[in-house]
Amino acid sequence: MSTITLLSSLTSSLSSLSFSSQISQKPNSLSFARPNSLSLSTRTPSRPLTVVLATVATPQEVETADLKKYVKSRLPGGFAAQTIIGTGRRKCAIARVVLQEGTGKLIINYRDAKEYLQGNPLWLQYVKVPLVALGYESNYDVFVKAHGGGLSGQAQAISLGIARALLKVSEDHRVPLRREGLLTRDSRVVERKKVGLKKARKAPQFSKR
Repeated sequence: MSTITLLSSLTSSLSSLSFSSQISQKPNSLSFARPNSLSLSTRTPSRPLTVVLATVATPQEVETADLKKYVKSRLPGGFAAQTIIGTGRRKCAIARVVLQEGTGKLIINYRDAKEYLQGNPLWLQYVKVPLVALGYESNYDVFVKAHGGGLSGQAQAISLGIARALLKVSEDHRVPLRREGLLTRDSRVVERKKVGLKKARKAPQFSKR
């Protein structure tokens, strides 16, 4: 009986040991860290970048601005307020010319005449003919506002305008200017195109068959 009781006590102790070992081998409980609450910060809309481009004036623009100030200082009240003024026309071009005593400067649309007329010697000659005919090429400054047509038509319109302005300087200028044909308005203009023709008079080629 003693051995039986000893065996039963041993089995009970072993069973308790196995149960405790099972408990000790049980994995630890996992503790997950609670994620922090996501704070969604509203972004302020970025302002659009304003790029300021500094425009550098070209020498031609600077010269034009200087000439504009010079013309306004010489012609107070504008072209219409002057006394020695003449209007010339040619084709579609119209030129208003003002003469003032000076050194022979020639300014067209606030630009130097040589630059405005692209250095064309024929057009420059048209402009200077009335003054040269009377020997006034270095006695008067000429200020011109021209528009319409091309440069050739504008040059001839300026010539007529200068000749008409010289008549207001003195009526004695009429005879020499008339002798050179500088007071005659050239009325020739481009003839209009006709219906059924290619141009004003050019007809399409005739074909019998």
